[in-house]
Amino acid sequence: MNDHRSRERAQDSHPTRRVFLGGAVAVSVGALAGCMGDDDGPDAISIPSEQACDQCSMEIGRHPGPNGQAHYDDAEALFDEDRPAMFCASTCAYVWTFEREDEGHDPTAFYLTDYSSVDYSVDEDAGIVEISSHLEEETFASATDLALVVDSEVEGAMGPSMIGFSDADDAEEFQAEWGGDVYDHDDVTPDLVMSMM
Repeated sequence: MNDHRSRERAQDSHPTRRVFLGGAVAVSVGALAGCMGDDDGPDAISIPSEQACDQCSMEIGRHPGPNGQAHYDDAEALFDEDRPAMFCASTCAYVWTFEREDEGHDPTAFYLTDYSSVDYSVDEDAGIVEISSHLEEETFASATDLALVVDSEVEGAMGPSMIGFSDADDAEEFQAEWGGDVYDHDDVTPDLVMSMM
């Protein structure tokens, strides 16, 4: 995991999370609505490892931590192609989706990595604690079905992370070991995401 170290992410050639999450300040305080995670929405897809994050442009497969994807009926208006938005971090996923919601683009489905469904690893090197990344379609769950451990000691691609578990007991065990607070998807606001910067 040497290519996943925070020091690499902090190099001048890599953008900082402050640059890309800063846009959330102008976002309305409304949380992502219940229109996400609808059972009638499209299924999650596998994210190609070389895919650039739609929020920060970092190559998704090169970084640790939870990933996300947001699906839209009007995807071609956003990308000039029919595909979901894909993200290197759950924080990037929320920031981008909040901003699109303000522009009138509501997702039909919003997925984050479900760490209850994977055999994940937590690695510590030089005081930096990072959780593994999982890009396969079966590793994603609707954000509305997840308990999110927010701002624990464990980092993702953009530093402080929001780590989702479909089993609330798994979330509580993770929180007991690594700290942070547990949130439901509906409680995530732009202000909460900005507080993690």
